Amino acid sequence: MRAVVQRVLSAAVIAESEPCGAMGPGVLVYLAVDEGDTDADLTYLVDKVRRLRIFPDAEGKMNHDVGEAGGAALVVSAFSVRGDARKGRRPSYSHAARPELAEAMYDRFCDDLTATGISVQRGVFRAYMEVSSVNDGPICILLDSQRVF
Repeated sequence: MRAVVQRVLSAAVIAESEPCGAMGPGVLVYLAVDEGDTDADLTYLVDKVRRLRIFPDAEGKMNHDVGEAGGAALVVSAFSVRGDARKGRRPSYSHAARPELAEAMYDRFCDDLTATGISVQRGVFRAYMEVSSVNDGPICILLDSQRVF
């Protein structure tokens, strides 16, 4: 499971011409599910996103997580985060999970992140989405449950 986590001042998503999620300060998470992902991958990534210390403390150091900062999360399914562009010019998505597995894991990720005590907004799985955000920093972190990078 992979994610791009951005610290944002605000973020919103429109799916199929309908607003479906919006938030103020917090994290925008683009989430991709791999074909072999397990419960352990999901648990690891939920904890990592929730506890990632990318928000400033009183001294301006990045010592707070999204909950401590009073932030929320907008989670958008994005199989393209799993794209492999090492060969050629067209990314390969051969390691991305089948839609049925990916949707179930995406839903569980959102539910488990909500269970940690922060507000979680969602995009719409397999829909064309327009995502807008105001990046804060900019702070953008890449996460991989297999710790490949």
